[in-house]
Amino acid sequence: MLNNIKNSISNHYIKPEGKNKVSAVLLPLITVDDEIHILFEVRSHKLNTQPGEICLPGGGKKEDGELPILSALRETMEELNILENQIEIYGGVDTIITPFNLIVHPFVGYLKITDLDSIKYSKDEVDHIFTVPLNFFTEKEPTIYDIKNNFDLPENFPYNKIPKGINYTWKEGHYPVHFYEYNGYVIWGITARIVYNFTHIIKGLSIF
Repeated sequence: MLNNIKNSISNHYIKPEGKNKVSAVLLPLITVDDEIHILFEVRSHKLNTQPGEICLPGGGKKEDGELPILSALRETMEELNILENQIEIYGGVDTIITPFNLIVHPFVGYLKITDLDSIKYSKDEVDHIFTVPLNFFTEKEPTIYDIKNNFDLPENFPYNKIPKGINYTWKEGHYPVHFYEYNGYVIWGITARIVYNFTHIIKGLSIF
């Protein structure tokens, strides 16, 4: 019995417990007029999920057995219609774990593309693309709203089985929602949080 337990645990792939959607995105750097920019997508208005919202390439569900970095690379190639040799992956930034069962692995890469107009993105997924100078994000702090997460318990929850019953003290969680505004674009949510984390990493600062 102990050998079976030992083998089961030693061969187990450790992952976050529960039913989570795991996705990966790429924060793409690109040179525009001799200046480093971040490239963003505006999602197609024909999509069922978050139509018209600003995002980074990727974000789809990771395929079974696929490493997150390969998922980010594959989806960037599909959405922007570019080749693998046009993307230089630098590495990853901190994983985001949301309270709504979504885990996002962000990666940073450089697009070896000299002309932005040469990117023939997929119009099924992308309405249009735009870039923002990296200096905008390194010099400007976002507006951050702190949202409290509370339990919404079902009516049939067995309060009689826990200490203090209905007066039990549940722990509270906090979820930050970030906002940047640039030339009429509102970059917010997970996308803004990834950019915020990235800029603080390259500035040598800690956001914790």
